[in-house]
Amino acid sequence: MPRPLGELEDAVMTRVWQWNRPVTVREVLEDLQQERSIAYTTVMTVMDNLHQKGWVRREVDGRAYRYTAVSTRAAYAAALMNEGWAQSDNPAAALVAFFGMMSPDQREALNDAIRIVQRDSPLPAPPPGEGGEGNGAGER
Repeated sequence: MPRPLGELEDAVMTRVWQWNRPVTVREVLEDLQQERSIAYTTVMTVMDNLHQKGWVRREVDGRAYRYTAVSTRAAYAAALMNEGWAQSDNPAAALVAFFGMMSPDQREALNDAIRIVQRDSPLPAPPPGEGGEGNGAGER
């Protein structure tokens, strides 16, 4: 996974993700300038860096580029969570601690996600003799 986005990179990517269409440096600049004083060349450099890091792809449009996100914000967040979890020497304890930090709404979102994953990728039935039905093991 690439490094986490810096503060300005995140501000730029937030717009690219929200708008969900090819964007120009000028469009991002004008939106960012509503919050802060920032130069065109700074935004251009950040977007070029994001392209070099693989976060956006670009295509020529006249004398400018149009940038499009390579993945979604959700995929970025998932990669960050996975990276954090992978750094733990006790993944189960890390998950328990993470779940303990969640708000009730986040826990509900987690339960929804688990239901979706289980529906889309059900676990295979255990082989006969390993807890499956029909083999008579453990029955009286």
